[in-house]
Amino acid sequence: MELKTLTFLVVGATFALYIWIAIKARAITTSDFYVAGKGIHPILNGMATGADWMSAASFISMAGLIAFKGYDASVYLMGWTGGYVLLAMLLAPYLRKYGKFTVPEFIGDRFYSNTARMVAIICLITASITYVIGQMKGIGVAFSRFLEVDFATGLFAGMAIVFIYAVFGGMKGITYTQIAQYCVLIFAYTVPAIFISLQLTGNPIPQLGLGSTMADGSGMYLLDKLDLICQDLGFAQFTAQKSSTLNIFLLTMSLMIGTAGLPHVITRFFTVPKVRDARSSAGWALVFIAILYTTAPAVGAMARLNLMETIQTGEIGAPEGNLAYAEVPSWFTNWENTGLLEFEDKNNDGRIQYYGPGIADEAERYGWQGNEMVKVDRDIMVLANPEIAGLPNWVIALVAAGGIAAALSTAAGLLLAISSAISHDLLKGIFMPQINEKQELLASRLAMAGAIVVAGLLGLNPPGFAAQVVALAFGLAASSIFPALMLGIFAKSVNNKGAISGMLTGLGTTVIYIFWFKGWLFIPGTAMAPDNAANWWFGISPESFGAVGALFNFLVALIVSGFTTPPPEHIQHLVEDIRVPRGADLAVDH
Repeated sequence: MELKTLTFLVVGATFALYIWIAIKARAITTSDFYVAGKGIHPILNGMATGADWMSAASFISMAGLIAFKGYDASVYLMGWTGGYVLLAMLLAPYLRKYGKFTVPEFIGDRFYSNTARMVAIICLITASITYVIGQMKGIGVAFSRFLEVDFATGLFAGMAIVFIYAVFGGMKGITYTQIAQYCVLIFAYTVPAIFISLQLTGNPIPQLGLGSTMADGSGMYLLDKLDLICQDLGFAQFTAQKSSTLNIFLLTMSLMIGTAGLPHVITRFFTVPKVRDARSSAGWALVFIAILYTTAPAVGAMARLNLMETIQTGEIGAPEGNLAYAEVPSWFTNWENTGLLEFEDKNNDGRIQYYGPGIADEAERYGWQGNEMVKVDRDIMVLANPEIAGLPNWVIALVAAGGIAAALSTAAGLLLAISSAISHDLLKGIFMPQINEKQELLASRLAMAGAIVVAGLLGLNPPGFAAQVVALAFGLAASSIFPALMLGIFAKSVNNKGAISGMLTGLGTTVIYIFWFKGWLFIPGTAMAPDNAANWWFGISPESFGAVGALFNFLVALIVSGFTTPPPEHIQHLVEDIRVPRGADLAVDH
């Protein structure tokens, strides 16, 4: 069957499933809409959390970053998985025991201040909108390829689908939809990885294939061959460290504590029946996530190897050593149509010269005028990899469905967190406490629709690849929400003035640093300094600065609290009660 027809059938079938589940599990009450009635089994919640977590950044972009950054991209694996350990140990059970709907609600109560709640809402919306922008980039990539249209058209098509099933389902519908999406995305990710690992190494287990010898009889290990090809073509070796150790450490830390501070992830642990189920859910989520995250390095390495060997068809510098543009395979022209892959014949020889700065002198002798692959968007690598490897059409269609499932599942969770903050925390909690349940649900759905439009428009021009944009969101959550939650649970001496000052300091410094290098609202040309390592302060990238912002948050909160009035006695008792495990399984929700 033709690839386009098959892709429409597979993707259409998954859409029908998602929308049917969303309608069947449609939220009727605010409890259904915000926390799925607190009745989700921990294993199912772990699976839904895995889908909620494994976004376009994980499915589409992370392996793409690994393909081009190599060793340095391992921080995304360590940071995003390590954060679940922090979440399971330090936050999830305590917040579930407290029993409220949202993170701002907990912060408002713990710090006995509507101002604290308002600041938490601002922090949540800032981090979540940035995160959704990354998902919109992934949605645009996936839809543009399977619809064979440009990126912008694909993005608008994806926005319409998100609107249909996220707005009507609420947390109850989203949870059961995400369980289905997890099954789709993990199957779609691992099946082509197994095929390609068999092709290249003869080993059907991708995690082992990454460290295996090539199946071509050369006896060379896959990573050694990849290093050699990268070096021969003037790129940095795949396995070499390229960023500073300080930046790698701070990025890992920022991703870890950002994971533990993301509201849409934390909200998932409000949906289980009992306190101990929250920790169990985090454990199961880590298991489900690990299946994809341990496969990603192999997918990234094999995708890079396949791409370079497809374009570099013979000896470097030889007349026939580069692929003739007239002979490019169909996958190449298909991705060119999306605008995410671009070739420019700089020396008019009809062949594709693809090389890095390391062989500039040799390239000049060959008569090359520069790297002619002027754009290879990192976010296309996972979706293009099965096509490059020549896998069957049904596998290619499956990967398209998986990429879309990953982007949609996380976008829905984030949009729900945003809408909950606006309708439940802002309107019901502060400005319009008299509104009834029906009005609150309507406000939440309108807020979600508005967030889709805003994130979609900003997603047309994101400040980087999907994983990079998501890393910025994690930095924002790490610098603002995580310290407030940690201090709220474990430091009963921290008062409302300290918490508010800390959140504003952490968020403010991180936002300023990001805008300094990325630009105002991600508009090109508005950054104060070019975004490269030579200009970063102490070599700290914008994606890594969240850990620094979190340190400022902690310090300011503790210092201000030390010089101002301690929290009321009943608040200190509340903090002690949250941490007491005795009778936790029998805790009654407030």
